Amino acid sequence: MIEQTDLVVSEWEYNPPSKPMLPEQLTSSVELDVMKKRAADKKGIACRFSCKFMYEGKAVLKYVAADTYVIDLGDSIDMNELHTMINNSYTKFNDTFNIRKLGTVLQHKKLLPFDEKRYELEPILQLLHE
Repeated sequence: MIEQTDLVVSEWEYNPPSKPMLPEQLTSSVELDVMKKRAADKKGIACRFSCKFMYEGKAVLKYVAADTYVIDLGDSIDMNELHTMINNSYTKFNDTFNIRKLGTVLQHKKLLPFDEKRYELEPILQLLHE
């Protein structure tokens, strides 16, 4: 059985720019970090996404949040399930951003779509089989 925990926001550092922004000068990035979790009767991974919006070399927003997948030791995870887990985590990350961005200069901005092709997922899958 696979259980997904609630998303926990560990950072939301919003620094409004001192002058109106030119949209073409606002840049953003999204990163994924995965950590192995292990207990006596469970295994799992924590998926932590981080996002940064930059304007004129200064951070407007740094947003970091993570959730965890807890899996029974006997359960085996395949690549399709791993894709689903990561995409579900990103969806929660994006949904939280969309709620929290209201009232900021980023209220009309969207996060970059998550591009799994940038990441080597096979080592992550191996973490779940060790």
